[in-house]
Amino acid sequence: MLRKVGLMINPIAGMGGAVGLKGTDGTEIVKRARALGAEKVSADRAKAFLRSFGALSNTIEFLTCPGEMGEGVFRELKIPCRVIPGRTRETSAEDTKSAAKFMQKSGVAIIAFCGGDGTARDILDAVEQRVPVIGIPSGVKMHSGVFAVNPKAAAEIVTKFLWDELPLEQAEVADVDEEAFREGRLSARLYGYLITPYEPTGIQGMKVPTPITDEVGENRRAIAKWVVENMEDGVLYILGPGSTVKTINDALNIGGMLLGVDLVLDKKMLHSDVNEGEILEAISKRPARVVVSPIGRQGFIFGRGNQQISSRILKKLGKEAVMIVSTREKLEGIGVLRVDTGDPDADALFRGTMRVLIDYGMFRAMKVES
Repeated sequence: MLRKVGLMINPIAGMGGAVGLKGTDGTEIVKRARALGAEKVSADRAKAFLRSFGALSNTIEFLTCPGEMGEGVFRELKIPCRVIPGRTRETSAEDTKSAAKFMQKSGVAIIAFCGGDGTARDILDAVEQRVPVIGIPSGVKMHSGVFAVNPKAAAEIVTKFLWDELPLEQAEVADVDEEAFREGRLSARLYGYLITPYEPTGIQGMKVPTPITDEVGENRRAIAKWVVENMEDGVLYILGPGSTVKTINDALNIGGMLLGVDLVLDKKMLHSDVNEGEILEAISKRPARVVVSPIGRQGFIFGRGNQQISSRILKKLGKEAVMIVSTREKLEGIGVLRVDTGDPDADALFRGTMRVLIDYGMFRAMKVES
């Protein structure tokens, strides 16, 4: 008997990442993203997910939504599917909720969705814990614990679950206030729990902030002091988001964004809160380095929350141009570092081992997976 799997795609998920909008919640933000030249990314993530099944796709009955919410991807890959009722254009959160309810009532074993935290919230509203769910990471902000580490891992988890190799667990659904996020303030909220297959190496887990203590603050300042003292004249520094990297800006006394990407040249702010296009233009004129910090618990250094530093930028600069910084406390909760830019060639650049600056002049070797 064929196993039933639901797959839905949020067509606009992730569009705001490379253009620096930090999300695509709301029609006005989607318009701004398009005006800035944003490209759709979720369909490619869905294709990577489906291709990972290989011949096993013949043993699965896929239910999907019309048009860009799923049908188009199946048609392109020539994988059979059953298209459920729904709109083909100008879809919204209500279409996601309706689709999730229809799939659940149709008896799917699991619902896979391409999107971010907002999509996870919509599915939570629709089905609560009545059917297992797995997220294929495609958004800008993915703080929830329902997402696989990448599309291939999502397919592997679904396969193991369908053949009774994985139990279920509750996973957090969290989201941030996008308006506050764009202003550099992180206002996160736990909305509830979905059930998802338990696979600790394949699920990214919920983002965990580093506790603010005197010891952590001192550790951050020591890291920042070493970075500032070793900055080279004439070299552009691309500083990623996060409190550890922001401490570098503070040490330079140049302002900057806690949750954006800043460009620093000769220890002065060149441009703040930049997007992919602005970074590409800047690195065409001079040598550059990238400074990033991993996401707490999840371990991602690229592909989560800093999509402005895109695969195109990383392939142009190379692995040697990247410096990773992290407090000791944060790194203790991270088993491996991860990269998930959506570009396999860019991701492959970072596989292996990289050094992480954990204190003044002190480094720790960490494994990087993609």
